Amino acid sequence: MTGPRRFDAMESWVFDLDNTLYPADTAVMSQVEQRMTLYVMRLLDLDRENARRVQKTYWREYGTTLNGLMSNHAVDMGDFLDFVHDVDHSVITPNPELAGHITALEGKRVVFTNGSRKHAEKVIDRLGLNGLFDDLYDIEAAQFLPKPHRASFDRFTRHFDITPHSAVMFEDSPVNLETAADMGFTTVLIRASAEDPDGHTAGPGAHPPHVHYAAACLTGFLGEMRAASFKA
Repeated sequence: MTGPRRFDAMESWVFDLDNTLYPADTAVMSQVEQRMTLYVMRLLDLDRENARRVQKTYWREYGTTLNGLMSNHAVDMGDFLDFVHDVDHSVITPNPELAGHITALEGKRVVFTNGSRKHAEKVIDRLGLNGLFDDLYDIEAAQFLPKPHRASFDRFTRHFDITPHSAVMFEDSPVNLETAADMGFTTVLIRASAEDPDGHTAGPGAHPPHVHYAAACLTGFLGEMRAASFKA
């Protein structure tokens, strides 16, 4: 494992949720995507193809589909979040090895997600990571302003009194990590095993210049990091 920064002086560990704490090929976000399309179809009275187009346009322009809907239409935010996250979480495999690695991290440990708190709690429960994070920071806590907006990151770091230069952020989204890097975070990109046609998650070869480290698996990366610290 190589990279320009060391981890021994880090005080805060910030984790994205979906496609980061669990592998991107787990069928969670595919379910969420389908339910987002269905929600847009019903809300705007569109067929599936046009609803999908609107959904993706809003994601690219506003950071999340919800933020685009809020900016252009009357939408019940809570209803949207409950609907799109009503998925089968049993597809997530418990990960005791990851639990051990996270437990070993010294300092503040926080999940920062554009999803809902209820969804985050279900994911963490399925992974077996209950009690390992100081808190969860969801889209409602962010006042519905999502990553990658700088104002959302600023609100997050103030809320938890996090100093970016002594913090690490783990993410599957290169766009979100660009904001984090600009603020001084050490950035770790968790890549998918295959290319994402929608561009949400980094593909296997991605390593943009603002990313300090890139890895195919969060569990493996944290394991290597622990091993390196023991050797040191």
